[in-house]
Amino acid sequence: MLQKLTVNVFLLAALSNLAWTSDARANFNGKLTVEIDGLKNKQGQVCITIFASSQGFPSDRNKSLNNQCLPISETPLIVTFDDLKAGSYAVAAIHDSNSDRTLNRNNLGMPTEGFAFSRNPEVRTSAPKFGDAAILLAGPNTTIQIQMKYF
Repeated sequence: MLQKLTVNVFLLAALSNLAWTSDARANFNGKLTVEIDGLKNKQGQVCITIFASSQGFPSDRNKSLNNQCLPISETPLIVTFDDLKAGSYAVAAIHDSNSDRTLNRNNLGMPTEGFAFSRNPEVRTSAPKFGDAAILLAGPNTTIQIQMKYF
């Protein structure tokens, strides 16, 4: 009887802890700071987009959580996204040197402007998948560094 009571108390404590954890997660608002380094010059702007899922990643801004374009005032360029719920996010950025808000490409489809992704995955023939660029936001302040790449 005592052993059964001990097990029940343990299970109740574990369930209460899970309920508190999910409630705390629901009320969590964090900040993601992205430091973009490796910019070739200060011409144009950097457009950065954050995605909360694979839907639209990395180029469909209409399916993104947030996107913004900023003039390049300093290097590394620092961009902050506020009020994010705990979870996985992926960031895509372009060095939009002609300020048209598009990653321009040559006749072969190769980017002629710089690009970057969270977690700095290796890019060869196509953009990375969401899972290759996803970072976990689990604290009030998270900072990541991404490196601009040019072909």
